[in-house]
Amino acid sequence: MTYEPQEDSYMLLEQVKQLAFGKVLDVGTGSGILAKEAVYSHEVEEVVAVDIDENVVEELNKQDVKGLKVFQSDLFANITEKFDTIIFNPPYLPLDENDKDAALDGGVKGYEVIEMFLKEAKKHLRTGGMILMVFSNRTGKKEVDSIIKREGYKAKELERKNIAFFEELYVYKIERERLASPYA
Repeated sequence: MTYEPQEDSYMLLEQVKQLAFGKVLDVGTGSGILAKEAVYSHEVEEVVAVDIDENVVEELNKQDVKGLKVFQSDLFANITEKFDTIIFNPPYLPLDENDKDAALDGGVKGYEVIEMFLKEAKKHLRTGGMILMVFSNRTGKKEVDSIIKREGYKAKELERKNIAFFEELYVYKIERERLASPYA
């Protein structure tokens, strides 16, 4: 089932419009709203969108968006290339046994999918590239910040928004930490 765009998608969409460049990968594309927006950016050369759900891939391929390549992949399982911009609107909510939904469930605690993504993403991120990612305080902001640091990234919060009474959303720009040169 396709994840219909919600507040988190629209927050991330604004950052994609402003920041996406070069070769772009949209991981877990869902409706394809982020990948399709990237296709129209003058700073973007190529857009690849992947999703674990074959029905999502089939639906996006039917739309025949010029400049958009779509195929099935569980995170980076079928990705061999490197990208300048990687977009990720992950499933980020803690598992709810009464309402299982792969588009929302980020693992038992909510951040496990993000952790797997960040471990693999560095193999597919070009030097000088960035990740644009959205998540919720229900995911565990401290845990996500810790994972980012542990995996050798630095993050900048681009936007924060309160929705409803209990949830806060964050959009991050994540980049690889630059190692200090031994010759500096």
